[in-house]
Amino acid sequence: MKILATSGGFLPDDVGPFHWKRGPLIEHAFALAGNSERPRICYLGTAVGDSINGVAAFHRAFAAGDARPSTLELFAMPNVEDVRAHLLAQDVIWVGGGSVANLLAVWRVHGLDEIMRECWEAGVVLAGVSAGSICWHVGGPTDSFGRTLRAVTNGLGLLPYGNGVHYDSEEERRPLLHRLVGDGTLPMSYATDDGVGLSYEGTELVEAVADRPGVAAYRVERRADGSVEETRIEPRLLPGAATD
Repeated sequence: MKILATSGGFLPDDVGPFHWKRGPLIEHAFALAGNSERPRICYLGTAVGDSINGVAAFHRAFAAGDARPSTLELFAMPNVEDVRAHLLAQDVIWVGGGSVANLLAVWRVHGLDEIMRECWEAGVVLAGVSAGSICWHVGGPTDSFGRTLRAVTNGLGLLPYGNGVHYDSEEERRPLLHRLVGDGTLPMSYATDDGVGLSYEGTELVEAVADRPGVAAYRVERRADGSVEETRIEPRLLPGAATD
C-alpha cells in the first residue's frame, strides 16, 4: 500500500505551455509500483474539471516511451464504462492539481472515495501533486475557496495526517498550516516544498524525495503546551534530478 504525495511531478517542456515531460517524481512513482515493463498510469484531472489541455499534456508526456497511459474523466460523464475496474487495472494513479474541495466532492458523487481505498489496498500506487497530494490526507491549506487560503478537512483520510503543499513558493501556506495544527483543526502534518514528494508505505512515511537540490519536507506537530514545532526532513535526491 503505497502513496506518493508531492508538490511536483511532471516538468514543463521548452515547447510551451501545456507541454509536460516526465520528471523524476513520475519515474519514482513507477519504481514504487515495481518493475513492470509497460506500466499502466492513469491521470485524473478532476481538480481542474478535466481540462482538455491537461489531458493533452499528459498524453504528450508519454507519446514516446514504454508506459501505457490513460485518463479517467468525470465531466460530463465518466469516459470509461467501469471506473472501478479501470482504476484497479493500473500500476499508478496520478492525480493533478487544482481545487481539492471540488475534487473531493465530485469523487464522492461517483464513489471514488471507496474505489481509491480499494486500489490502495490492492497495491496500486496512489500519487499526485498539490490537490492530488492533499486528497489522500485528512486535509490541509487550500485556495479552493478563494484567494485567501482556508482549510479543507474532509480529505479521504487514507493517511491520518494533515498535508501542506507548495511550502516554499506560497508564503501564506506555512503560517496557516502551523495555525491549523496548533488549534487542532488538523492533526500532525507533513509538508513539501516544490519538487518534493512524501513516500508512504501503508500509513508510515518512509522517506522524502526530491527532483531538485535545496528543498525539503517538514513535519509539523503540536507540543503539549500548545505551541507548534516544525522539523525539517532532508529528502533523497532522485536519479535524473536537477543539479542546481
